[in-house]
Formats: sequence, C-alpha cells, structure tokens
Amino acid sequence: MSKLRIATRGSDLALVQSRQMADQLGRALGVETELVVLRTTGDRILDRSLSKIGGKGLFVKEIEEALLADAADVAVHSAKDVPARLANGCVIACYPERRDPRDALAGRERGVDLASLPRGARVGTGSTRRVALLRALRPDLEIVPLRGNVPTRLEKIVSDRLDAVVLACAGLDRLGLADRIDERIEPETMLPAVGQGLLALETRADSEWRSRIAALEPAATGEVARAERAYQTALGGDCSIPLAGFAERLPDGRLRMRGLVSSLDGREIARAEDFGTVDAAEALGERVARAVLESGGRGILAAIAAAGSSDA
Repeated sequence: MSKLRIATRGSDLALVQSRQMADQLGRALGVETELVVLRTTGDRILDRSLSKIGGKGLFVKEIEEALLADAADVAVHSAKDVPARLANGCVIACYPERRDPRDALAGRERGVDLASLPRGARVGTGSTRRVALLRALRPDLEIVPLRGNVPTRLEKIVSDRLDAVVLACAGLDRLGLADRIDERIEPETMLPAVGQGLLALETRADSEWRSRIAALEPAATGEVARAERAYQTALGGDCSIPLAGFAERLPDGRLRMRGLVSSLDGREIARAEDFGTVDAAEALGERVARAVLESGGRGILAAIAAAGSSDA
C-alpha cells in the first residue's frame, strides 16, 4: 500500500491528536504517514455560535469531502465533533482510544470548583449542553459564550474577565495542560457529551485501509463508542440541542449507559439510565434514547425545535 494520508483540522488540539495517531498508525501498520491539514468552515467562522450556523458538522464537512475525493485516506476527529449522520460513502472505521471523558473547570482563582464559584460568577463555554447544565446547577452564574481553540479559551479568562471556563478534560490532557484543570467534574454532576474523550478514525466505506485500521480498535473502547453513537443517532442530536450521553464498562463486564436531554435554560431535564451486554451496545444506546424521549425528552425537543423555527 502507498503512504497513509491523514486528514485533520489545523487547530492545536487536532494537530496534536493527529500527530499522535500518525505515529501509532505508522508503527502498527508498518507504513509511512502524511498529514493533510484542512481548514474547515467551523474553523473559519469564530464570531457565531455553532448551533446558529449549522452545528458541529461544519468541522467535518471539508474533511469528508477530501476522503471522498481521494485526497486523504483516513481522518482523525474528536468523536464529539462528528455529527450523527456521516456523508454517504464514509464510515467510522475505528475508535482508537478514550481519555478522561469528564468536563473540566479552569478558574481564574486556582483551586476553585463549580460549587465554590462566587454568586454571579462569569463562566465561559461554547457548548449548549454545558450552558444548560450549568444553568440547572447554578442558575446564579452569568454564562458567557465562548469560541476558539483550547489555548484561546483559557486566555479569555483574563482577556474577557471570566471567573472560569468549562472545557473537556481530554483536550487539556492531550495538550499537556492538565495542570490548568481545577476540577474534573464528575458525570453525576455534569453528564458528558456523546463521544467526549474519544477519537474517531473515518475512512471511505470502500477504502483499502478500512479493515486494517478497524483491527486496531480496543474492544472496550468500541463498545462504549457505539452505544453512545446509537443513542445520538436515535435522538437525531446535534450541537443545537443540550444532549448528553455517556456509556461505561462496569467491573462485572456489563455496559452502563446514561443519557439526558435538557431545555436550553436547564429548567427541564429528561434523564434515563440502563444496562446491557457488550455484544448489544447499540441496542442499549437506542433503548436509553427511547427512555429519554418517554421521560419528557420528546416534549423538550419539540419545544426547542419550535423556538428554532420562530427564530428563523
């Protein structure tokens, strides 16, 4: 086979992740690798909320086009940036690893945590899920919209006079910024986004690389990833919806899946939890999605859709 061409975004985090994966893939497959760095629509538009301009699919559109045009062989994504629906002809071939899936709070005053932030504190985030859950937990906080790469968001603590920002632990860990984390927020407090902490390797469905890359997936990682993705697909979720879904393998070998859908203001939250076997991970995700809908999620999603239509 020829050199393996790896498509990636050009952000600090995307490049770190892709270089690490290039090293791993090169060693495991015994091939040379080459990064194909692309600037996506989501990277170009930084002055508007993702939910207003088309969602996280804007971070993968140009990359999928490169795969389909045979300008790249595999793409490295943060799995939480991959929309529920892939481009026709593309597949997720492998989920190679998971780092800490929790949310991270980084404060201006070191050692602070979510509970100890002062009343009325200014907290920055770019995620509708985090906005809704922060409002549910601490309705007194002032939530400040945040875009940009991870270092830029940390810098805004000073430049925008924020008391804290909420990011993903995995991104900070991968960038060597773990010491900037003041609190790793437990899932019981803030349920993570679908795919948070996971990487996803995407190829063309007919690619000669697909099966070779798929063989590198750790079974335990693939099980939780597919449960979460089935949950997301069943709900049709994108970044305009405050949606969370987190699967984990328990010591007894079963999978535990938790999911929620929230109103934008965090006042209404529909939750569900279920357990399943590792050989039925996708069925577990679908089951939890149905339970979320039945516990009030259907009404919440309808209200969000109606509000979106009235804003259009």
